[in-house]
Amino acid sequence: MNLSIEEAIAGRRSVRQFLSRTVDHETIESILATASRAPSGSNIQPWHVHVLQGTVKSDLEIRLLSAYDKGDLGAEEYQYYPSPWREPFLTRRRKVGWDLYTLLGIERSNKTAMSEQLRRNFHFFGASVGLIFTIDRDLPIGSWLDYGMFLQNIMIAARDKGLETCPQQAFAAYHKIIRDCLAIGDDQIVVCGMALGFADWQATVNKLTTERLLPTEFATFY
Repeated sequence: MNLSIEEAIAGRRSVRQFLSRTVDHETIESILATASRAPSGSNIQPWHVHVLQGTVKSDLEIRLLSAYDKGDLGAEEYQYYPSPWREPFLTRRRKVGWDLYTLLGIERSNKTAMSEQLRRNFHFFGASVGLIFTIDRDLPIGSWLDYGMFLQNIMIAARDKGLETCPQQAFAAYHKIIRDCLAIGDDQIVVCGMALGFADWQATVNKLTTERLLPTEFATFY
């Protein structure tokens, strides 16, 4: 792709519709190897990655979709979002949600269509590769900070290979199903999932561009 670092970062977006085209093992391994150069305190490298393709991925998707369709919303093991929501975060959350639904022509009263859009998370938005990330349960917050840098590296390294991603916290709530399918022990916490594949740039959903604050709005210069 020959993207500059600035292009790779600035052009990254959460892709929500992928082509069915497969990604070869060597490409996935190369992305993970590059991402593993992320810094971590004392170089402990706290990440575990479960790479899903083919029938293993399909089997997990079937179980997750079945649970979702039955109204099972799962239960997260860690708190990701603020509780209760407060400003300015609530307004930002609502805006990105309504920007997405407006783009897709989903009215605010159409709860069924909203639910269907959320449901698409659980087949990785059609991507041929699904990633599930876990971390040792006893590791403290510093390792979670390191994990964030690792995840970002994956998303940027993927773009260099002509691939796109969507990080998906939604999987964390279904950790029990994921554990059972992938034989993940209770010593691990499911951090999140991620779709990885070739983006379908013709899909309307992938035309969403989210807003960002200017540095002058979030940085203090001394």
